[in-house]
Amino acid sequence: MHIDTITAVTPITPADLAWQEEALCAQTGADFFFPEPGSSVREAKRICALCPIRSACLEYALDHDERFGVWGGLSEKERLEIRRSSRRA
Repeated sequence: MHIDTITAVTPITPADLAWQEEALCAQTGADFFFPEPGSSVREAKRICALCPIRSACLEYALDHDERFGVWGGLSEKERLEIRRSSRRA
């Protein structure tokens, strides 16, 4: 059996995602966090600022290359800047 290392994905277990149950976004709904293109993310960022697990959320988004929505209080563009800066370092 041959496994293509490019397409092989490490499975995410339920224990890895347990932090999401404590997230304020889980109690609010996805609409704020995945707005239509060009819409404001201000409300999502306000909710994230109050969230006790914001850093775990951001870490997850960066580790899993989440490209859409607000994660850990940062927009897609802000996370892209972090990824670009870490590549330069």
